[in-house]
Amino acid sequence: MNKKIILASKSPRRHELIKGLELEFEVHTYEVDESFPEDLKADEIATFLAEKKAKAYPFTINENEILLTADTIVWVNDHVLNKPENEEESFAMLKEICGSTHEVYTGVCLRTNNNLLTFFERSEVTCKAISDEAIWHYIKNYKPFDKAGSYGIQDWFGYTAVEKINGCFYNVMGLPVSKIHEEIKKLTEK
Repeated sequence: MNKKIILASKSPRRHELIKGLELEFEVHTYEVDESFPEDLKADEIATFLAEKKAKAYPFTINENEILLTADTIVWVNDHVLNKPENEEESFAMLKEICGSTHEVYTGVCLRTNNNLLTFFERSEVTCKAISDEAIWHYIKNYKPFDKAGSYGIQDWFGYTAVEKINGCFYNVMGLPVSKIHEEIKKLTEK
């Protein structure tokens, strides 16, 4: 794989995950309106936003580059949980997912100067019920406001509340790296 990856993400978790694939990459960030049509559901939201981010890329993609954009959402009780705006919204989200199973979808878009490939990964996460006091402890100490569903699988909440994952762990962190590696390989072999 001799193409350079341009990771369009501010997420330190995504930076860490893509670095683990041992690919040459650099990070470019830019602002994108993350609104989506209200009739979209689950994976449709994640893939719509990943593709929207790719199409909004404000720079030229060179012959030897692949732009990687992604969006992760939590889907529970037939509605989406994005990033919380404040502590109260964070508490409501965590209260809703505790004691139940939710789905995490990450939409990914790989864009070259002449190709656009969009796909998603789905994981099921089961969380046990935890006390309001524990939820507030998490919010106050970990400030999960940059995370879909208001939690990180790789931090205290994941350690204490997540009982089971069915699917890709790294997808829940924000990038389904095995699937991305596979798709990048296909693109570079063309």
